[in-house]
Amino acid sequence: MQVWPGEAYPLGATYDGAGTNFAVFTEAADRVELCLLHDDGSETAIELRESDAFVRHAYVPGVMPGQRYGFRVHGPYAPERGLRCNSAKLLLDPYARAISGSIRWGEEVYGYHFDAPERRNDLDSAPHTMTSVVVNPYFDWGDDRRPRTEYHHTVIYEAHVKGLTMRHPGLPEELRGTYAGLAHPAVIEHLTELGVTALELMPVHQFVNDHRLVDMGLNNYWGYNTIGFFAPHNAYASWGDRGQQVLEFKSAVKALHEAGIEVILDVVYNHTAEGNHLGPTLSFKGIDNPSYYRLTDDRRYYMDTTGTGNSLLMRSPHVLQMIMDSLRYWVTEMHVDGFRFDLAATLARQFHEVDRLSSFFDLVQQDPVVSQVKLIAEPWDVGEGGYQVGNFPPLWTEWNGKYRDTVRDLWRGEPRALAEFASRLTGSSDLYQNDGRRPLASINFVTCHDGFTLHDLVSYNDKHNEANGEDNRDGESHNRSWNCGVEGETDDPDVLRLRARQMRNFIATLMLSQGVPMISHGDEVARTQRGNNNAYCQDNELAWLDWPDPGQAEDAEGDVRRQLLEFTRAMVWLRRDHPVFRRRRFFHGRPVEGTHDDLSDIAWFTPEGAEMTQRDWDSARASALTVFLNGNAISEPGPRGERITDDSFLLMFNASPKPLDFVVPVDHGRQWQVVVDTARADGVPPGTGPEVQAGTRLTLTDRSLTVLQRPA
Repeated sequence: MQVWPGEAYPLGATYDGAGTNFAVFTEAADRVELCLLHDDGSETAIELRESDAFVRHAYVPGVMPGQRYGFRVHGPYAPERGLRCNSAKLLLDPYARAISGSIRWGEEVYGYHFDAPERRNDLDSAPHTMTSVVVNPYFDWGDDRRPRTEYHHTVIYEAHVKGLTMRHPGLPEELRGTYAGLAHPAVIEHLTELGVTALELMPVHQFVNDHRLVDMGLNNYWGYNTIGFFAPHNAYASWGDRGQQVLEFKSAVKALHEAGIEVILDVVYNHTAEGNHLGPTLSFKGIDNPSYYRLTDDRRYYMDTTGTGNSLLMRSPHVLQMIMDSLRYWVTEMHVDGFRFDLAATLARQFHEVDRLSSFFDLVQQDPVVSQVKLIAEPWDVGEGGYQVGNFPPLWTEWNGKYRDTVRDLWRGEPRALAEFASRLTGSSDLYQNDGRRPLASINFVTCHDGFTLHDLVSYNDKHNEANGEDNRDGESHNRSWNCGVEGETDDPDVLRLRARQMRNFIATLMLSQGVPMISHGDEVARTQRGNNNAYCQDNELAWLDWPDPGQAEDAEGDVRRQLLEFTRAMVWLRRDHPVFRRRRFFHGRPVEGTHDDLSDIAWFTPEGAEMTQRDWDSARASALTVFLNGNAISEPGPRGERITDDSFLLMFNASPKPLDFVVPVDHGRQWQVVVDTARADGVPPGTGPEVQAGTRLTLTDRSLTVLQRPA
């Protein structure tokens, strides 16, 4: 076999049509072997003799796409110095574009012996581990164009590739649970009819099913356990894992773009699947442990601000390069439109504290590719000082955990929630205004993958995670949920009506709030996990979306699901049709200069129709208010500098446990029409409600929301 010197850049395996260049960084190794793997279990070892700036490299003519490979790293095994080289372990390429197979768990994939952790383990891991794959980078994107949807037009739908598609009655069996299933017209039709503009996929980077979960008969369903930052997860491919997963993922992105839907990836750059000092040796740990991971003063152990056993070393130039290379790869080669960063506070920990001036943020800010896509932070981790909602740099948007908590508190009847609710409804200026950001920095959500579904939020006071095998100790215990009087399933019609109304309240509040709304997949059809608020290991019917089957006769539960879906669609489209609900600038609380309307852009009223006073805001029992949104006082211009005008709206919130009379405020419009009423099962589709006059007294059902519209 011929071996040429090759190049040190780019890292990974790069196929050029005649052969493949291999390059891997390691400062810890004495010697590195490239192992080309054959289907009979044998391997061909090629020493990477060339080294530039600690990058070992070679070009091998004739190596084609589909070739499986790995690295064996020879060097010191000295855990007390943080070094864990062991040539008996076949290692994944950190830059692998595709990964084949899965791990067969056993002592072979660990660097130590189970009965003697201090002793090096020289069992060969090759028959038991995953392998890297050479990929053909060529793909016919045709006239693929990114939708480039602006934030103020964005509606995000958080979904799991398998969970969304596994039980869809309109999909062929072979496409369920796959990237191809995402691209199927039946799924895309649901998303477009719902009004979704961006599909935020839970992790699709190659991840690992944890040893512990496999032993328990469970799987890592969510996927927050990455081992390959460039490789689409192979189990979501419908027709092979020798590079086919790359083609299938690209095809799904192309199909979604054709429908006008952006693709945002939930990415996990804060840790890897190799765990702590007792974790397996799969890739980074054996290639250059101290360059990739944050180690403690005792170099045998790992710093952990993620709760997973390790954290990547964010002050290492090689880690930062890998992350930025990965982000650019997914944008330029895979055509994705943005990223949601899991436990993003860890990415800002160059040393100990979370630092918004960290190198990672600097690199993102100046990068001409990554800085131009959507960047969404989960602004917390489990380390000291890790809750950083509102503290990310101006380029970033954030999952607004305070929005989630406050909206839940209001509708479950917590005292003193009204004042903060007003801030969350109007874009959280207390969090985002002072650093130059705008309401669109707030990604608003009531539920997400982590926690109760919307159905379960109104059906359970307590978590029920017994299926996870941890005696219900896992998962959040303080969910800010309310079961409406009965824990779990019930046939009580009054409870069921209240639960349906509460779900409509949450959906309506989300769509009426300034910021960017995010729906968790299946909430629009009342998906349930039977009270499990931590379904990370439930790769089964408990966590998969149980789609309504149009061929089945509809029962009472099915009727509720259909009505909720129709209501959610109506609320999304109401928002999309009216810029007053998706302003790009914060409210002023006064008339806007240059408009013909002398009314404030926003005003707040008690149910009696009087303007709210400080005493009203401070009242512990206050749980109802009316909000006036002035469509004639939108301060930001349109894309061509034109003045934007819209209809005006009154939003009436009654979160109290009893019916209340609301007076339509005078001097803010003479005639209004009811366009939303969550007290009704159909929610009053827009344009069909009764007309009311200023000064009219409306009775709002307990825990309900009404929206009135006044034409411009």
